[in-house]
Amino acid sequence: MSDRTDRTYQGAVLDRLRGALIVSCQAYPGEPMRDPDTMRRVAMAARDGGAVGIRAQGLDDIRAIRGALDLPLIGLWKDGTEGVYITPTARHALAVLEAGADIVALDATDRPRPDRRPLAASIDAVRAAGGLVMADVSTYEEGVRAAGLGADLVGTTLSGYTPATYDRKAAGPDLELVERLAGALDVPVVAEGRIHSPTQAALALEHGAYAVVVGTAITHPTTLTRWFADAVEGRRF
Repeated sequence: MSDRTDRTYQGAVLDRLRGALIVSCQAYPGEPMRDPDTMRRVAMAARDGGAVGIRAQGLDDIRAIRGALDLPLIGLWKDGTEGVYITPTARHALAVLEAGADIVALDATDRPRPDRRPLAASIDAVRAAGGLVMADVSTYEEGVRAAGLGADLVGTTLSGYTPATYDRKAAGPDLELVERLAGALDVPVVAEGRIHSPTQAALALEHGAYAVVVGTAITHPTTLTRWFADAVEGRRF
């Protein structure tokens, strides 16, 4: 693998993601697929299906996937379940980078961070170590702020998942936010969150997304099965 700290290599990583599908390979705690080797295999299957990048959670999963694939890898570390828990501190961010991620995804919302340090501390730490930063935001204002602080990409990942945006969760992917950010920022905007069909993925690109992240609809069989089970429930003879 090329040196992640090389700026030419970093530019090549971003170029590879232009107009591409990134597949999020994650399983929730307690699920049968919550296993680094399983996620490695899921990532390999996604690659074979045409994914150009992978998003992965947890240091062991990142290491396993990095060892198997040479695709651009977005890594994160979920620590906790409430508030800011997606790569919440600079310490988490640097560990994700060390595990093999090319891009560190972190919560860039305006909520207080668990170590009470500013968002800039995490962004600066990753960039000083030669990594790229993907800022997961929930609003337009957060996206503008994150880009101003030096984030290399801005993702709509958290729209619908913060108190200020809960009303957007039922509406599918937040294409309005994608379009607003894409029109305002000089950095790539990544559409992520509730993209459940190929049609929605294509629409995200049409609304200005640089790349599209799809997770549940590709890599989460429990949810997929539930969608079908709910559809047939009550229709059995």
